[in-house]
Amino acid sequence: MMDNFIANQVKKSYETKQAIYENRELMKLIGEVSKLTTEAYKRGNKTLIAGNGGSAADAQHIAGEFVSKFYFDRPGLPSMALTTDTSILTAIGNDYGYEKLFARQVQANGVEGDIFIGISTSGNSKNIVEALKECKAKGITTVGLTGQSGGVMKELCDYCICIPSDETPRVQESHILIGHIICAVVEEEIFGKGFN
Repeated sequence: MMDNFIANQVKKSYETKQAIYENRELMKLIGEVSKLTTEAYKRGNKTLIAGNGGSAADAQHIAGEFVSKFYFDRPGLPSMALTTDTSILTAIGNDYGYEKLFARQVQANGVEGDIFIGISTSGNSKNIVEALKECKAKGITTVGLTGQSGGVMKELCDYCICIPSDETPRVQESHILIGHIICAVVEEEIFGKGFN
């Protein structure tokens, strides 16, 4: 019984990734976001990444890959997970409310030309939505990683990568896959041999 459950979990994860693989438009969009992120780094800009819960962990994971290394040793790339400084998080939460958690940090640390990656399985996280609005005011390119519907974020993001699933675990597994792809492309284009 448990064996069947485990096999089914693996199968569902595989099927979600297969659906991404077979979706030409989605694959092209991942490529476009990877290229934009590469160009931002070449200009001297940075990435700002945010999410809640498991998506907060994904934000930290992706930022860590940029700042440290991914496939090979190379100089670090500037990336900030807006989920990590407890003093900042509690100050903003206390003074402005949880909805402003990321918008306030974007206001303080974001500059025109940066890339903001907002991660939300529902696409409706209020603090991500507020951050997207702040990004628009500052000329920061916005990328959303969401679930199937895209939620509110679909209309607010410059680029919204909607995972073809409505199951939170499957969406989150695919978000980290896409984060890894973006990191790998950026690293190869800037420090490797590139794809030309």
